[in-house]
Amino acid sequence: MVPVHAACVLMSLAPLLVLSVPPIWTQPEQVHLSYPGEPGSMVVTWTTLNKTESVVEYGLMGGRLFDMSAKGDATLFVDSGEEKRKMYIHRVTLTGLKPAATYVYHCGSDEGWSDVFFFTALNDSASFSPRFALYGDLGNENPQSLARLQKETQLGMYDVILHIGDFAYDMHEDNARIGDEFMRQIQSIAAYVPYMTCPGNHESTYNFSNYRNRFSMPGQTESLWYSWNLGSAHIISLSTEVYFYLEYGLELVFKQYEWLKKDLEEANKPENRAVRPWIITMGHRPMYCSDDDQDDCTTFDSLVRLGLNFTKPPAPGLEDLFYRQGVDVALWAHEHTYERLWPVYGDKVYNGSKAQPYVNPKAPVHIITGSAGCREKTDLFNPNPKEWSALRSTDYGYTRMQVVNATHLYLEQVSDDQYGKVIDSIWVVKEKHGFSSWF
Repeated sequence: MVPVHAACVLMSLAPLLVLSVPPIWTQPEQVHLSYPGEPGSMVVTWTTLNKTESVVEYGLMGGRLFDMSAKGDATLFVDSGEEKRKMYIHRVTLTGLKPAATYVYHCGSDEGWSDVFFFTALNDSASFSPRFALYGDLGNENPQSLARLQKETQLGMYDVILHIGDFAYDMHEDNARIGDEFMRQIQSIAAYVPYMTCPGNHESTYNFSNYRNRFSMPGQTESLWYSWNLGSAHIISLSTEVYFYLEYGLELVFKQYEWLKKDLEEANKPENRAVRPWIITMGHRPMYCSDDDQDDCTTFDSLVRLGLNFTKPPAPGLEDLFYRQGVDVALWAHEHTYERLWPVYGDKVYNGSKAQPYVNPKAPVHIITGSAGCREKTDLFNPNPKEWSALRSTDYGYTRMQVVNATHLYLEQVSDDQYGKVIDSIWVVKEKHGFSSWF
């Protein structure tokens, strides 16, 4: 017989014993798409907190629902915070997709399926005119532009999203729960169109582990740098952070630079540049900016622009390489502002002409778009900008871009503070591309 008082003690502990059993997490969440760079394909990535199979069931819109199925793999990701939280990142690559066809899909396993989503397979024709939304520095707290982006994405206004570094603020916080919640927040965008990324400084904790594990970009560099083609554009994503976090390896600066040089040389082969004449780069920290915050881009000798002269051997910067290889447009974030530059090289303006600065410009065009919204609010500008600064705004917002054809590219800035008003727009017009176009 159990003594009465012992039985009472056990009964009083029963609720605690029940509550101590952890829940089972087999339901898919944080669903997002990315383009792996191969025509007719799409990667579906999602997370579960318990191990399950990785399956996507899909079918053509208007056809038989889920009549196709693809399997993939799950990777265990252990966050480096105190709790060492575990999660499983699932990746499934869909292949054989019909260009411009819309597919309905869900993902998961027989232990739980996601909501039903849809996407349009990217058109692999060089005459396709893709539409992008682009921004950086979007946080879990104060994500002011998020609701407008969610609605516009679901209205079908974009083919691709470019997130130019700095996610969640910060993904590793609260033992990566902030990262989980941020990925849930962007699911209403990223489950419908490819969500293409590059790393920013806010991803640096634990050697960028949350970024490297959560996203699925092309190539074999854990999403740190890669390139892909869409329409008449060759798009390059790179890590500016290799210049600032040398504790993770100086060799990364040289490794990325050599990769970038080869990638640009390949893109500049006459047969390739004829098909994809626009070369567009995206990286988090700008070479130039006129913010009043003492960031790297506010100095004349920006590390991203000119490299590291204090290392052995010195590490090259990116501006000369961009110029020699005829990069047309460079997209940046990091500064919590919007700034459009005149065509610039070597700290000097090289407009196409006084009347039409962006028609046959004589240097790359730089755009900074880091005001999507985060807990750090927007930045202030230096009251005395250099002559290369064309237009500046501290409104929360984001940028739209359309690569219209081989000669015309359109950019506009949306102010969320002004209820979606377009506050700036330009056409970049280039009758020829490449290094020779500067002369």
